[in-house]
Amino acid sequence: MKYMLLIYQNELTLDEATRQACYAESTQLANDISAAGQYLGASPLRPTAAATSVRVRDGKRLVTDGPFAETREQLGGYYLVDVEHLDQAINIAARIPGARDGTVEIRPVVELTGLPEE
Repeated sequence: MKYMLLIYQNELTLDEATRQACYAESTQLANDISAAGQYLGASPLRPTAAATSVRVRDGKRLVTDGPFAETREQLGGYYLVDVEHLDQAINIAARIPGARDGTVEIRPVVELTGLPEE
């Protein structure tokens, strides 16, 4: 089953050295889970200041700078994994550096037919 591991952290608490160390550790984790045949993708996201939100209301497109909602923790990145059961996804999530000072949300992915292949 495919799971999206969504990493939430307070982006204001990460200095550049901490961010680079997190990237290095996250890259190693991606390589580890790839070697186990469970890796489908991963990437950090730029800070919320670079975000754009789009809503359509009454047929009109509304575009605003920034995230959809102001929160203490922001979506900072993700891993996409393919594992046999939730416990394996939990074990991977616990190894993500962001889990130490933020939250990793695990969401099962709905696999739709008819989508383009990679």
